[in-house]
Amino acid sequence: MKKIKFWISVAAIIIGGATGVQAQVMKTADLEKYAKNKYGEKWVDAAMTLSKNMVRDKNESLTYQQIIEVPGKTRQQLYVALNYWVTATFKEKNAITLNDKEAGCIIVSSTIPGIADHMGTVNRYSVNITPIIRFDIKEGRVRMTYTVQTYDILADISGGWLTLVASDERTYGDSKRKKDDKTNGHLYDEQWEIFHHYPFVEKDSKKRTCAKALVMTHAYSNAIMDKVEEALKNGIVGNDDEDW
Repeated sequence: MKKIKFWISVAAIIIGGATGVQAQVMKTADLEKYAKNKYGEKWVDAAMTLSKNMVRDKNESLTYQQIIEVPGKTRQQLYVALNYWVTATFKEKNAITLNDKEAGCIIVSSTIPGIADHMGTVNRYSVNITPIIRFDIKEGRVRMTYTVQTYDILADISGGWLTLVASDERTYGDSKRKKDDKTNGHLYDEQWEIFHHYPFVEKDSKKRTCAKALVMTHAYSNAIMDKVEEALKNGIVGNDDEDW
């Protein structure tokens, strides 16, 4: 059956060099190249085009759902394959927030740092996202639900084009700073709700940052879905079949 990928509304969901350090799915540079090839190099235009097919769910989140058909695979086999993929992909200890074999449900939540970076007039912004991924498993099929509610922002007031901070004092949106570390006065944290910013709100002072963040978030969701489908159908390393 042809792969189904679409936007849905859901009532509720339980919840370095690579994007990200915790989730080794695709390097940031490769993801950006993929996004530009697929959606164009103009982030503002690409975000507006993508937004026309996007629907916010009840929780003001972006939610994707894909049903992956894997004929001939039992529920047990798919459960093991998904656990293998999740363990190999997400390195955080607590990335798996629910793993219920009997119910056939796995839920993963992991922060993806530096999904987008943008230098504005005054500030520079490093954008992180924390997708929640839910897998519901049945005989021969997996339903994957992927949702993102906010952009988690590390803003750097020393990194903009017109900043008054001396160049040798700039930190340039150091996204490696530990969460809630207040030792650098140039850096501060914000949360931006996706549907309260561009392209869903046209007049937005963070327009360019949010345009790139939306396109990169969308591209990452597609990369994740493709990786999961590949793992379920063909294994992770190519030799993890049962004929041994």
